[in-house]
Amino acid sequence: MGVPEILSSLESSQLASRIRDSLYLFPLIESFHVIGLTMVFGTIAIIDLRLLGIASTRRSFRRIASDVLKWTWAAFVLTVTTGSLMFITNAGVYYHNSYFRTKMVLLILSGINMLIFELTAARTVRDWENRTTAPLAGRTAAAVSLILWISIIFLGRWTGFTTTGRPNLQADPADNVDIEKLFPSPSSGGDNGTPK
Repeated sequence: MGVPEILSSLESSQLASRIRDSLYLFPLIESFHVIGLTMVFGTIAIIDLRLLGIASTRRSFRRIASDVLKWTWAAFVLTVTTGSLMFITNAGVYYHNSYFRTKMVLLILSGINMLIFELTAARTVRDWENRTTAPLAGRTAAAVSLILWISIIFLGRWTGFTTTGRPNLQADPADNVDIEKLFPSPSSGGDNGTPK
């Protein structure tokens, strides 16, 4: 099964159809996605700013990481779940959207950046956790992390502007207003416009 078939299968799934056909589900899922992304970025920013020596310098790095990272991972799970649900509603369009693809690449790079941090500065955390700033490797990872996550947010938002999130919705006839009935023209056989 190739990529087009997989994308088509996702879009035609019962779950995707239900989300698309609902007036409230997609906006609700999108709202939780934004909340989750806000929490992910906010908690990561706390860690990164601590590594850079800009914020929370009176607390040890490990204590801040212990308090914050559990919320980062919970928010990340929420964001991935809601993002996946939005993706299946319009998988083909999202897949071919260059902003969406770039966002996915940056997410992978942010994971690689985190791994590099764990393999370098994090291994010697006992030596510097109470210092104002982390060693160069930690500061570099923090700066790269902030740049990547700000870019991810920008690209995610731009994806929303360039992709229709709720495709193929049929307009409810009850929502249509017949302008001719409200404001008949002289040629429509209604009021001829002459004063009575």
